[in-house]
Amino acid sequence: MDELSRAWDNGDAILPIDQRLAIPAKRALMTQMRASQVIDETGSTSLEGGQETGSNDALVVATSGTTGQAKGVVLTHAAVLASALASSRALEVDVNDHWLACLPLCHVGGLSVVTRALLTGSALTVMPGFDAQEVARAAHECNLVSLVPTALQRIDPRLFRTILLGGSRPPHPRPANTIATYGLTETGSGVVYDGVPLAGVEISFTTDDEILLRSPMNMRSYRNGETSIDSAGWLHTGDIGRLLPNGNLSVEGRRDDMITSGGEKVWPEAVEDSLRTLLMEQDFAIIGLDDQEWGQKVVLVSTAVDLDIAEVRAHVNQTLPMYCAPKDIYHLPSIPRTAVGKVQRHIITEALLN
Repeated sequence: MDELSRAWDNGDAILPIDQRLAIPAKRALMTQMRASQVIDETGSTSLEGGQETGSNDALVVATSGTTGQAKGVVLTHAAVLASALASSRALEVDVNDHWLACLPLCHVGGLSVVTRALLTGSALTVMPGFDAQEVARAAHECNLVSLVPTALQRIDPRLFRTILLGGSRPPHPRPANTIATYGLTETGSGVVYDGVPLAGVEISFTTDDEILLRSPMNMRSYRNGETSIDSAGWLHTGDIGRLLPNGNLSVEGRRDDMITSGGEKVWPEAVEDSLRTLLMEQDFAIIGLDDQEWGQKVVLVSTAVDLDIAEVRAHVNQTLPMYCAPKDIYHLPSIPRTAVGKVQRHIITEALLN
């Protein structure tokens, strides 16, 4: 937190780097984001080819890269402050509250805990990474935390007053003290809590149901100068969704992830949800593969090697139409995921086709 404050005081923007990356990958990311300086435990080192950020830029955060190469999202001081204030108001954070940051700080879900505490003066404990036992110990002091679903499953949620849950689709049912958040790196963290937009956040849709967001939290641009914000200020999220009868936002999934099989639309995350009770002990994912007969076929990719396709299809058909049921099962030793648990479907597809 001290390094972040010093950088901001110097008029610099921060690019957090995933410390789990190999050195060549770190260098490639810094080159891609055109960083000017490296600050680590040994001090500060200047880099060639760096490019200055804008005078009001606070952060450059790499997207999680679920569909390919990561992009550098530029967030201004005003956007980061707007996110900190709106989320703190929604959670009714006061002087007695204490945040725990245990998600990777290279991603906005973890970093926003730190910036929220820094800008609102809240107490903060930062862990080097998620460890269920250490989280339980920290809960003696901390009562607010941000988690992803895989981390939630490894702790007793009753340890905290409130748990922000993001990164991927939340479990169902889920603990009453959890808040399912929706947002992107481009919005500086979650901007919709349990289907309800935070103060200042507007939601709209394109004619093909893509979710549009307009808010003071939105990014300025990507690091390469491109943007997904249109001339009216709407951020095009690439997610498909709808409003429920009560007015809350329901997110169906990434537009690029949708599988069209025999003319029917299948959302991978909906199929994954239906399989969780059957495949509790395995890691798995649903993808679509090109197919001459169906256009695309729904495929289950699992770390298990002894699954029965008939049992899997029958289980899915208990909650979803039969066209959503996988037509094939493939095995991989592990399911590629981002640091916050999102399935990297493009990597799975490449692994199966190569």
